[in-house]
Amino acid sequence: MPVRKNKKPLLCFDEKGIFCEQAGVYLDPWKPVDKAIITHGHADHSRWGHHQYITHHDNIPIMEHRLGDINVSGVNYGETFTVNNVKFSLHPAGHIIGSSQVRVEYKGEVWVFSGDYKTEDDGIAVPYEPIRCDAFITECTFGLPAFKWQPQAQVMEEINNWWRQNRDEGKTSVLFGYSLGKAQRLLKFLDPSIGRIFTHGAIENMTDVIRPMVDFPETTRITREVKKEEIKGGVVLAPPSAHGSTWIRKMVPYESAMASGWMAFRGARRRRAVDRGFVLSDHCDWQGLITSIKATGCERVICTHGYSEIFSRFLAEQGYDARTAETQYEGELAEMDTKTEEVKNEED
Repeated sequence: MPVRKNKKPLLCFDEKGIFCEQAGVYLDPWKPVDKAIITHGHADHSRWGHHQYITHHDNIPIMEHRLGDINVSGVNYGETFTVNNVKFSLHPAGHIIGSSQVRVEYKGEVWVFSGDYKTEDDGIAVPYEPIRCDAFITECTFGLPAFKWQPQAQVMEEINNWWRQNRDEGKTSVLFGYSLGKAQRLLKFLDPSIGRIFTHGAIENMTDVIRPMVDFPETTRITREVKKEEIKGGVVLAPPSAHGSTWIRKMVPYESAMASGWMAFRGARRRRAVDRGFVLSDHCDWQGLITSIKATGCERVICTHGYSEIFSRFLAEQGYDARTAETQYEGELAEMDTKTEEVKNEED
């Protein structure tokens, strides 16, 4: 069924978030609302203050870890629930563990809000599933042709080789990645035969939440009791906010690296003052976005955070009814965050 051209959209954007007026439900709202469907646990999509949360079962422990005592209920992928005659269901987004797309259907019209998503199977998250729809709301974090990812196996081989070389030179390898999603993806495929794997407390705390769902290598949390000599030659997983903190002094001598899609730009590595950049993203590259949108069979595309203007113009040239919408989502910019609260407790 084609999208209704002259009627109010099934999903609209207001000052609180993405709103389904017929159901009275918001999707990943950025201001407190009565009922919110949450796609995943990253802070820009999962915020404190809503009266009721609905999300995938695997995302519940992540949200409770981050947000505390909340009123949250879980559903399975493909499970339909109805609110005021509007049918909702969650489907794999492949972004991080427990991440979802939201399918919304009313009177035969189908919209899909993708949240954040990626098409490569990372071996942790349930792989992305294209959903047929009339209208598709997509992120555009890396919506430029310049972004083209290498296979995960190749990137992880490069990371393990980097670690092995540093070990042979008597150095510690400090690898920065966002504490939810990226850090666990790195951990899953680090080679323990090279040496010991150490973690910053923020990453260890989040990994502990996810361990019941994923088989990870053994890790050692870095505390005051862990000696510098123990760490030497190992690899340390840390959030970007630990870079430049007093916490990292224990790693000297060390080589530093960051895993992020932004490492595709040489300037990003220089700005972050790291020795090495590994291009590894939990979001789609340019071709991944295009392939995903084609697979939905949609007519209308609404482009949100990232290179939304450029990507929207490209889609319009391809014949889509494409436009942009303002949100408060950050995409992988969150991975470059320099907030210090993650390291505060490690330094006190």
